[in-house]
Amino acid sequence: MMNNTRRSTAIFHIFAVLMLAVLFAGCASTTQSNMSNMSNMNSGQTQSSSNSQGTDLGKVAAPNFQLKDQHNIPIALTQFKGKPLILTFFYTHCQTSCPLIAEKIHSTLLDLGKNSQQVGIVAISADPTGDTPASVATFSQEHQLQGYKNWHYLLGTRQQLSPIWASYHVDGVPPHATMMSAGNMAHSSVVYVIDQQGHERTLFDSDFQPNQLAQNIQTLLTNKS
Repeated sequence: MMNNTRRSTAIFHIFAVLMLAVLFAGCASTTQSNMSNMSNMNSGQTQSSSNSQGTDLGKVAAPNFQLKDQHNIPIALTQFKGKPLILTFFYTHCQTSCPLIAEKIHSTLLDLGKNSQQVGIVAISADPTGDTPASVATFSQEHQLQGYKNWHYLLGTRQQLSPIWASYHVDGVPPHATMMSAGNMAHSSVVYVIDQQGHERTLFDSDFQPNQLAQNIQTLLTNKS
């Protein structure tokens, strides 16, 4: 219960920061620099970017999921047993946090070098209407993720996705958002690190640095526990 409370509180602070960014900077024109500055304003958020540990989630079991990816291949959390997993939530028409996090994940994989092939990378759709295999293909190419064999962007209906959003304490795009408004929506921008046994280890917000995430993953690969 304490671990779920800690996770819920951390995500609440992250979402509050993003809402402030929308109000004061305009979501469509928010830059990486602006998002970083807004994140640093909240003293109760995930630990600062100088701390490579992020928010410790205490090894609670990660909620299971089972969806089809951009290639129509069934993907479940259990398939990543034995591999560290980077888990996040994207929508392909997002103009702010999703591209930023995708670029940072790509940089993290570059930092890991050959070890990147031992890591699962999963994004679960936050927009069941706007995300399609075609839009995911474009998104993957733009952010240089398509070359990783363990990269999966999971799609589904709102009915399929909503329980997963809830279990990870994130919000999806509202059901009646148009593509134009969806691109400007603030949503929960978080990155989970899940260990080889399927336990939640660390939570990062969009302000993390790639070397911090890489160090976190490398520790799991080295310790394997």
